[in-house]
Amino acid sequence: MTATVLDPTTALIVVDLQKGITALPTAHPSAGVIANAATLADSFRAKGLPVILVRVTGGAPGRTEGPARSGQPAADWAEIVPEMGPAEGDIIVTKQQWGAFYGTDLDLQLRRRGVTQVVLAGIATSIGVESTARSAHEHGYHVTLATDAMTDMSGEAHDNSVQRVFPRLGETGTTDEIVKLLG
Repeated sequence: MTATVLDPTTALIVVDLQKGITALPTAHPSAGVIANAATLADSFRAKGLPVILVRVTGGAPGRTEGPARSGQPAADWAEIVPEMGPAEGDIIVTKQQWGAFYGTDLDLQLRRRGVTQVVLAGIATSIGVESTARSAHEHGYHVTLATDAMTDMSGEAHDNSVQRVFPRLGETGTTDEIVKLLG
């Protein structure tokens, strides 16, 4: 389903477009994802709407079967890519797990501003973006996902989220479609 409407109090949430994440190999070139996310951010800023830039600096505890990160990340690993700003007035949220709501003040920041809808972009589609979308949906926000402003390390995982999960959480659209809805 193509995005149909944006509420007057919609916020943009950009997940993990930081130097350490964007340097990883992805299914779609991260340069295009960053460019589309930057277009969205510029459009939201021009309308005086909130832009939230999320970065991850840790990981949730617990055993997993997946490979653990080895070594120390680069000093600038958690820095938001320069194309995203931040611009004056942007909100920076630092998380320690996949989703941007748990353990952060994101919900409080949105509610203080009267936000009723969120547009999501970022890396990785099936991890940080999907986790944040699920939580936004559970918190009662209308959710729109900018499918050309996100990617994953796996094309199959990206496609699964976009085709099977996101339609159950909200609406999807391209950067151009979402910018047009902003008016």
